[in-house]
Amino acid sequence: MFQKFSNSWELIKASAAVLRADKELVVFPIISSLALLIVSASFFVPLFLVGDGVFSDSTGILGYVLMFVFYVVQYTVIFFFNSALVGAAMIRLDGGDPTVSDGFRIAFSRLGAILGYAMIAATVGMILRSASERSGGLSRFVIGLVGMAWSLATFLVVPVLVTRNVSPIQAIKESAGVLKKTWGEQVVGNVGIGFVFMVGYLLLGALAIPTMMLVIGSGQAVLIGSAVAAIAIAFMLMALINATLSGIYTAALYRFATTGEATGFDGATLSSAFRPKG
Repeated sequence: MFQKFSNSWELIKASAAVLRADKELVVFPIISSLALLIVSASFFVPLFLVGDGVFSDSTGILGYVLMFVFYVVQYTVIFFFNSALVGAAMIRLDGGDPTVSDGFRIAFSRLGAILGYAMIAATVGMILRSASERSGGLSRFVIGLVGMAWSLATFLVVPVLVTRNVSPIQAIKESAGVLKKTWGEQVVGNVGIGFVFMVGYLLLGALAIPTMMLVIGSGQAVLIGSAVAAIAIAFMLMALINATLSGIYTAALYRFATTGEATGFDGATLSSAFRPKG
């Protein structure tokens, strides 16, 4: 576990170096988060106001349609801003000096493919969710494994879409092909920056709980409100940094897998990002 934490920390430091050179990269996760809040509000506030009747018809078809549309819009927002982030990070890793407009230019140039991939991801998500709700025990476990396999196969789809003028289906095939070619037939995730951030979230939560107990015990509304705001801001900042560094890491990993170059990163650490299953 210590080695995994150490490798994850090395990836964070390398990704952070890219972020320090291009601090504007954090703009993409910020706008993405705001856009997702707007999307969620535009879907669920009206449903809350009119009640859940749209989901209670005998077939449930309208509910599924609305959920599918929500998934498509949500995934489109996520993939669009991820593409902008990864595209800008690619420019930096190739020795350039990207701007926010460069990232948006790249994302807009691939908007059709991004929308197509969002529809595919929404379809897969709906199928897996529906199957999981209707299953139990071993079946649900198997469905979970299928979901993990899908996540792994599509791990590099965004950098493929950014760098290659291919269709969404071809991007999925190339993502899986790059993983297979670089790390082998059957692999599982091994090293990523998420491990350190998971520890960070746990530590922040462990600090937040006693803090809130103390301020609630004081009975002072201003102090309680300030504590809640501070904790929420801390979690949001960590999430934004996590998202930004994850995009940079994905760009670096794809570049390493396709060119063998690990500019600014440790090649050995990148090569251990995945390991043989079992």
